[in-house]
Amino acid sequence: MWSTANPTRSDVSHVEFLRHHARRLLRAAHADASRALPVLRRIKAVSVVPAHTLAELFAAREGIRLKHVLNMLAAELGYPDWAACKRGVDTRPRTELDALRFDAGCFADFATNWFPDHATARAWQAEHGGYLVRYGVQTVAILHGTP
Repeated sequence: MWSTANPTRSDVSHVEFLRHHARRLLRAAHADASRALPVLRRIKAVSVVPAHTLAELFAAREGIRLKHVLNMLAAELGYPDWAACKRGVDTRPRTELDALRFDAGCFADFATNWFPDHATARAWQAEHGGYLVRYGVQTVAILHGTP
């Protein structure tokens, strides 16, 4: 049976994790299209940087700053801005940042199984174990330990 506990252990606060993750995302936003577009889509989705189209945002991507990425992450977590996020995010359960940790590669050393929804993943987990991470509408089972 695979363990159902979170496989990552870290003494890093949520704020510090978000700052490090934002720096990685900023480097990706300034890179070539294959790395930049996923980040730019997220920035556009939360309207952190005004742009009419994704193409306009891509053309102006060198103007994206760390503050824009931090505000994007804050908005994705339900905060109005980075200042509010910074004040409150460390009180939230660790599991609420699991999707961002997955993006950052924190679970890269583990086997994963993807599911189209959380209910399907929960049914699979009941039989096989694994730590579940919601990723948008999908869920991924992080497999660690000895089967």
